[in-house]
Amino acid sequence: MTLLTLLAAAATVPATPAINTTVAAIISVSCLVSVLLATRIEKPQVGFKLPVLPLSIPAFIGAMCFGHIIGVGIVLGLTNIGAI
Repeated sequence: MTLLTLLAAAATVPATPAINTTVAAIISVSCLVSVLLATRIEKPQVGFKLPVLPLSIPAFIGAMCFGHIIGVGIVLGLTNIGAI
């Protein structure tokens, strides 16, 4: 039963594009923007510090995760409308 439900849901999911320079650039820019925004959080330096950024390691990892989530959403949205 579960397999049939997964197969039915898989038919409605749009195909993801192959990784190319456009997709990589979108993900990279979204990660960079999220790291720049992470410096504006209330306590960005709680925990072990990074030597080159005014962020802690947990804040950096969280910002990169958020950037990847936003970047994947942008890529899937642009793929869905046919721009990529």
